[in-house]
Formats: sequence, structure tokens, C-alpha cells
Amino acid sequence: MVRGFSEKLKSSALLIGACVVSLLMTTPLSAADEKEAPPPVDFGRQIRPILAKRCFACHGPDVAESGLRLNDPESVFAELDSGELGIVPGKPEESELLRRLATDDEIERMPPEEKPLPAEEIALIRRWISEGAAWDKHWAFQPIQHPQPPAVKNSEWVRNPIDAFILARLEQNGLSPAPPADKLALLRRAYYDLTGLPPTPDEVTAFLADTAPDAYEKVVDRLLASPRYGERWARHWLDLVRYAETNSYERDGDKPNAWRYRDYVIRSLNDDKPYDRFLTEQLAGDELPDASAETIIATGYYRLGLWDDEPVDREQAYYDELDDILTTTSQVMLGLTVNCARCHDHKIDPIPQTDYYSLLSFFEGVPSYGIRSDQLSYNQTDISSPELATQHAELDRQKKAVREKMQPIEQAGIVKMSAPDQRQSEGRGRQKLLDEKLKDYLDESAWAEYSSLKSELEKLNAIKLPPRESALSVARCNPRPPQSHVLMRGNVHAKGEEVAPGFPTILNAPVPEIPVAPEGAKTSGRRTVLAEWITSPDNIMTSRVIANRIWQHHFGRGIVRSTNNFGLLGDAPTHPLLLDWLATELVAGDWRLKQLHKTIMMSSAYQMSSQGNPQGLSRDPRNDLFWRFDMRRLSAEELRDSIHAVNGRLNLQMYGHGVYPEISAEVLAGQSQPGLGWGKSTPEEQSRRSIYIHVKRSLITPMLASFDFPETDSSCEARFATTQPTQALGMINGDFIHKQAVEFAKRLRKECGDDKQAQIRRALELALAHPADPQEIARGAALIEKLQKQHELTADQALEYFCLYIYNLNEFTYLD
Repeated sequence: MVRGFSEKLKSSALLIGACVVSLLMTTPLSAADEKEAPPPVDFGRQIRPILAKRCFACHGPDVAESGLRLNDPESVFAELDSGELGIVPGKPEESELLRRLATDDEIERMPPEEKPLPAEEIALIRRWISEGAAWDKHWAFQPIQHPQPPAVKNSEWVRNPIDAFILARLEQNGLSPAPPADKLALLRRAYYDLTGLPPTPDEVTAFLADTAPDAYEKVVDRLLASPRYGERWARHWLDLVRYAETNSYERDGDKPNAWRYRDYVIRSLNDDKPYDRFLTEQLAGDELPDASAETIIATGYYRLGLWDDEPVDREQAYYDELDDILTTTSQVMLGLTVNCARCHDHKIDPIPQTDYYSLLSFFEGVPSYGIRSDQLSYNQTDISSPELATQHAELDRQKKAVREKMQPIEQAGIVKMSAPDQRQSEGRGRQKLLDEKLKDYLDESAWAEYSSLKSELEKLNAIKLPPRESALSVARCNPRPPQSHVLMRGNVHAKGEEVAPGFPTILNAPVPEIPVAPEGAKTSGRRTVLAEWITSPDNIMTSRVIANRIWQHHFGRGIVRSTNNFGLLGDAPTHPLLLDWLATELVAGDWRLKQLHKTIMMSSAYQMSSQGNPQGLSRDPRNDLFWRFDMRRLSAEELRDSIHAVNGRLNLQMYGHGVYPEISAEVLAGQSQPGLGWGKSTPEEQSRRSIYIHVKRSLITPMLASFDFPETDSSCEARFATTQPTQALGMINGDFIHKQAVEFAKRLRKECGDDKQAQIRRALELALAHPADPQEIARGAALIEKLQKQHELTADQALEYFCLYIYNLNEFTYLD
């Protein structure tokens, strides 16, 4: 058994080692690698990122050594302090910048005290200067193009326009796409991408038997219509908006009803709610003319971040909350790191500090999450149905009327009491005092009346109405926010110039028209103005950013790898025209995400295998050009849910309060208040999908944490995919995996009886989503026999260890 696991782990290590080598070998494609004449150098995509990452520290917005600012074209082409010219268009040999980058003289070479630029990057800069040194605006700040798919040689490979954009770059670089994935690999890929769950053996059999040309398309349509789709893709959004159900800091108290926001996201995605409406509801759901319980729940977006219930400086803490909201909004929806301009002008991107505070002022009417003495009023809104609200209101009215009649009788008795008792009546001991002594200070008639009223109140208190429903939300808002100011160095106590609500100037947006809040208004309407601008088809960022994210979660990385940062320090798009095509298709399709999913998944690019070839591995080891499909490991949630799915224990109940998986006492003891805030769920509840697990910031479920569940303090644009000992140890020795292996074995015995061959075949088909071949069955039988003979295990125990072995196969954990 141990040797079997060692062989499996050795196989994993080889796979991981290959991935590491691939990353270490990554270099940009050079002109020498290309078969045909290369296209002109793209300044925004190829040159500016090099300058920003390697040169701006000394020649950028803040520092201009030798009089050179490489973020400013006027400075770049002007005479330097030395009398030389930094860049002479068309004349690389006269360009001092290029000479200093390429020289072998360590004293003169730039950048100083750092590794020199790679030869490929220097050659790229030389070619750019030779071509005239065109200085274009950064790609992300240029209008979205409406590109036509390019012509390609291998037109038979093109299923839709996506393929034309991909294949054109491959042909340009002398590469060919990988062959198509086999049907089973493609089926498993589609299931996990859209639902996060494996196909069942019956679904595998049906797909293999369907020879119609549209067999795969029917699968995609069915998966997009499945409620499991929303559960899978909601997790991507929750990562972005730093979803958690607690506040962090020492006490890490609960955020009541945060789960309603999670359910809102799932429902919205399952309903294929247009993305522009999805954003609008979260930004301004309480301000909309058609506001409803659903749109109120959506504003829970503002309440998901960290909150300190005992800050040293309450005003500064409030602006930290606003900064967290602005940071998340700008990065997630716009792909901009506007937050870098909180204390000073952005060091890299053209975002001045005034832009930061102009954008922040849209949120200044939103109060803090709460205060220590009131942790509900500002973040909980009653969303009960009108009928239920009316019933509660009527019952409250009746109770109030009775209490108002009781109060003067109580007061008549209290005034006759001793001074100490009168003081007690003003505090928490009032009711105890009344119960013990009031009768002694009232005459018979008054006491009879009081007793009758008390009996009436008790009857009213005994009436049990369905509880009111509340939502984490923006419950209160200032309809007339105070004047906004630039805060010097981000210090709330050092107010600078006044600013009005406004959008980042680099995006050339119009000056917003802020409505005057009418008398009786509950909010300023500012956030609606912001939402309208962010979701406008004319906004050059929003559609690009979400199209890139959709691509990211299908291909493992975005066309822009830095999906939260489209700025100068972000990664340049590998296929900018494809990104613009996807963005325009999304907007033209009424911002519906499901159609974009289908378009991507029906492409030849998506349906490629992960098979490598020497040419592709040597020229493009990072697969920047998408010449093959990247293998990936299952996410933490996919792995946990798949374990439950194959053993038959997966509970598909949707929505509602979070569940609490069993956590060891040792882990619970690690909290500042050991065990506090972690409930106990039934085994059935613990088998629900991982998206329904309670997310406690100071206590992430250990299995999820081991497999790279993100930290929840800030937006997570892309999860790590680490390989660490705790993963293997947990999957071999952990209590959770052993319990699930026992359940797996129970299922096999129930479905297959004592037939060992049938048990092995069923286990392989359930876990690996393909028909078991004779060799696999023979290896499984040999393992079970060895466990029984050499390790003296019973047949049931041997089967359980075989199930544990199945869970630890690379084929179970990885998508090929």
C-alpha cells in the first residue's frame, strides 16, 4: 500500500517538476523564431510594460534622473541633461537609451545594480526605434476596437471567430495547434468548467453513444442550464469581492445574513442576469426605482470587507472601509489599481490623487458597517414580505398600546418606593423590582387593572409569527454627503483641496451630473450615477475586464494574465484583438454571460488536448499563444465536492445558512477565542457543496486552505496552485478523506455486492469518468489482494484502502 502511494506521489512530483521547468524556461518569442516577417512592434503591449517594470523607478513619474521621464513622450524625445537624445525615431544607433541598455560597461549599463534586460527585450526596443518609435496610449486606455477575424491558412480548424484570432498568431509564429482532445477528456473538462462536478458514469455512457454532430453542443447547453452552473461560477465572483461571513480582527464577529449575498450571486448567474444589471444592483440596488428584496441583498457587496469593532481612530477606520470598497470596485469591475493613488499620485498609471478622492466621493454617503454598541442598524435591512411586515407591525402596535397603559400604573407605585428602589427602577433591574414589589405599593383596584394588562401582554407575547427576514446591506445612507476633500498622504485629519464626484480622467469620461436629493430622500443617488457609468457600453474597461475573466476560468489564465490590473504594471494582452472581439460580443449580446461561455467552449481552441510537442514547448513554454490546452489541478472546492460526488454522499440542497464541516479541536484551539464562532452541522449538511461552507476569516476550513482557498482580506484575481506536503498528507492520512473512503466503499458494496471485479470497475468509472480497462481492474485487484494477504486486512478494510488509493490518483485530481 505504501509503495503504491509512493509511486503515485513520485508521479505527481514529476508532473510538478515539469511545470516548474516550463515556468523557468519562459522567454518572449523573438523575431528570430518567427517564420515570416513580424508585424510592427506594439508600443502599448510590448514596449511600455518593459519600461514600466524596469525603468520607471529612476525615470518615471516621481524621479527623472538625467532629465529623462520614460512615462512622458515629451521627455523621451527631448535632449537629456548630458546633451544626448534618449530616443531618436528611426535611428537606434543615435538613441542614448538603447546604448545604455545594451552596453557591456557595468558602470554605464541601465538599469543600475540590477540584472540587465534580456537580449530579446533589447532587440524588441531596437526594432521599435527602427520602426519610428511610435508612442501610443497604453492599450487599455484606447477605445475598444471592433475587429474582424483575421484570415488564416488552415481555415478548416476555425469553428468560430475565436479560432481565427488564435490561429493567426500561431501561424505567424510557426506553430500549430494541438490535436483535439478525446471525447472523454473534453466531457470532463466541460463538466468541471461549468459545474465544478464530474460527469456520472451514465452521463459518460450517453455521451459516448451519441454520435450526432451536435452531441457536445447539447452537453454544453445542458450544463449551462444546470443549477450547478451558478454554484460553480459564483465562487469565482466571491473570490473577487473578498466574500466572507465574519469581520476579521481579534473577535472576528459574524456578519449576519451574509449568506444571502452568496445566494444572490448564485441565482443571478443561474438566471443569466445581464452583467450590467448584476453590477448595478450591487453598486446601487437600494437606489433603484424598482428596488426589491433582491436588489437590497445585492448591496451586501458593501458590507463584505473587514471591519474593526474597536478602532483607535474611528474616522480613519471609516476611510479605510471606503478605501477597501473603492479598491475592490476599481480592480474587480474596471481592472484599475486606483487605490494606489490614495496617498499620492499613482506612481505608474496616469491616475492623480484627485481622481482617487473624486471616485471615493461616490461612496461617502455609505456609513460605516457599524459601531461597537450597534452592529446591526447600519448593515441590516428588513426584507420581509409586505404581508409578514404588516402582521409584525400590528402585533408591535398592540404590545405598545398595552405597555403604554401599564407604565403610569407602574410609575404610581414606584414613586412610593424607597430611594434605592427608585434608582433600581431606572436600570436593568426594573423588571425584577416590579415583579417583587409593585403589588405592595398599589391599591387593590390598581393592582387588578395592572394584572389584567400584564396578562393581556403575555398573551400577545405568546403569539408566534414567522420571524422577520433581514439582509446584509446598505441599511442607511446619508442623502447629503459632506463635501469631499483630498486627504494629504491619506490622513483623514489633513484635509486638502475640495473635490466633487468624478471618474478617472484617463478614461475620458464626461463630468457626472449628480442629482440633488429631494426632501425625504434616503440616499443621494450618487452610486446610481457611478453604476451607470461603469456599465455603460462606452466604458472601455468594464466589458474587457469581465470578458477576460470568463476566458481566464476556461483556459486557466486570462488573455491579460493580471486580471485585476490592466494598467501599465499589469501584463499586456497576448491577443488584444481577440479580447476586444469578446468584449464587443458580450455587449452586443445584452451582457449575457452564458452565450459567451458557449462561444468559447464551442471553439477549436477550447477543444484542444493538452498534448505537448517539442516545437511548442521550446518556442512558447508558457503557452502564451494557446497552442495547446493547459492541464490544471482541481480547485479546493472541486476536489472536496468530487470526493462527495463519487461516494454518493453529495447533498445538492441549495441556498441558506452556511454549514460547518467538522474541524479538529487542535485547529479550533488556534483562535483568539478557541472554538468561538464555529457551529456544528449534521453529517448530511456537511456533505453539501463547498460553496455553502461558512467562511470565517480567522478559520478557513483546513482542507480548502491546503488546496489554495484564497485569503479573504482582499480581492483574489487568481488563485495559487501550490504543491505542498500538507496536501499529500491530508489526502492520505486525514480524517476527512478516510471517512469519505469508508463511504465510497459502502456505495460500492451496496451497488456491486461482494463482486470484487465489479467493485473495482464501478470505483474507476465513478472517480475517473471513463470506462475502466482490464489493466486498471487487474491492478486494483492486485492491490486489494496484497492488502488482505500481506497486511492482514479484511475484505471491507482492503476495499476502503483501495478507495483511498483512487482518491489519490493524479487522474482524479487533474484535468487533462
